Amino acid sequence: MAAPTLNRVVKDFKCAATDDQTIQLKTLRGKKVVLYFYPKDATPGCTTEGQDFRDLHARFKRQNTVILGVSRDSLASHEKFKAKQSFPFDLLSDPDETLCKQFDVIREKMLYGRKYMGIERSTFLIGADGKLKQEWRKLQVKGHADEVLQSVKNC
Repeated sequence: MAAPTLNRVVKDFKCAATDDQTIQLKTLRGKKVVLYFYPKDATPGCTTEGQDFRDLHARFKRQNTVILGVSRDSLASHEKFKAKQSFPFDLLSDPDETLCKQFDVIREKMLYGRKYMGIERSTFLIGADGKLKQEWRKLQVKGHADEVLQSVKNC
């Protein structure tokens, strides 16, 4: 499956989310959407990234923007992670990697000399018109949420 292309409408998706919801992209039309993919709940980098988006959430909201975090973790894991970190946004569970594959974020990674397939930390900004406005791949957590907020303001 081809990844979304800049300035093209992002293919609709439907995904299970925290708070017993199903999130569908087309129902968010009219709002900007920050879709951030992260490897695993409650790990240091993923926690910091989520906290950064949490801390800036009110500013994103003022820009008519919805934040959604995505990983392959279960909804039960997401609920614990969201509650422990007081995330004011939803987390999407993608255990079968459907959404991950749609956005082409599954990559070969290496840990302690062992190769495995996992989520490459990536963020996508979808405009209120449903078009992909910007993407960040292989990103560094520090300062990332601020950079995304700046892009949202200019979108």
